[in-house]
Amino acid sequence: MTVHFVGAGPGAADLLTVRATRMLAEADVVLYPGTYLDPEVLTHCAPGAELVDTQGLDLDRITEHLVAAHAEGRDVVRLTSGDPSLYSALAEQTRRLDARGVPWDVTPGVPAYAAASALAGRELTVPLVAQSVVLTRTQARSTAMPDTESLAAFAATRATLVLHLAIRRVRELMAQLGPEYGGDCPVVVVHRASQPGEAVLRGTVSTIADAVEEAGFRQAAVILVGRALDPGTGGESHLYDPARPRAGD
Repeated sequence: MTVHFVGAGPGAADLLTVRATRMLAEADVVLYPGTYLDPEVLTHCAPGAELVDTQGLDLDRITEHLVAAHAEGRDVVRLTSGDPSLYSALAEQTRRLDARGVPWDVTPGVPAYAAASALAGRELTVPLVAQSVVLTRTQARSTAMPDTESLAAFAATRATLVLHLAIRRVRELMAQLGPEYGGDCPVVVVHRASQPGEAVLRGTVSTIADAVEEAGFRQAAVILVGRALDPGTGGESHLYDPARPRAGD
């Protein structure tokens, strides 16, 4: 049998892909991240499926569940929050499966930053303002960041920044970003996008830390920073310019 890594999306049960819901309905075993997942997502699972919450398991123990299910000929889904391409430990898990000769595949999901952007009602790439998006995180009690990926270097681009796993350091981070983005630069913080308890805070580089601390957010939040978040900024896209030559012209 194949181990299926499936993106569970930002949390809402109706933001899974059609393929993801089909895989859940067919799976004999489902491993899921209980810390970040709305339990309603699991209503897509078959009534008799074995459900394993991975929030208290390390990667080796998770791998043992996956390998055992494969050896027993049971169809197994490993749910990840958001999309497997971002901060899902996919690389570490698939290396372990490759070493054990267990086949696997990946089904994408709606990433958390996309859900946060949707709730903010803003495009992250706005003509003449920002045409790049930097998806990054910060280092606290976590894996070290590569030397070439400092927040200062990203801030120098003035692209739209999406900060994951950073909510506990928001005041420190805004102090680092202020010199490049300016204290009046818009910031949006989205807590548990699409889940019960969802909340959106709007502010600036100078004010957002106070709002976050007052709200008491400690995890499951995405921070968006950049001038593209200001609805009053931006030009017109060349793609839709009426003066642009069209096919057949």
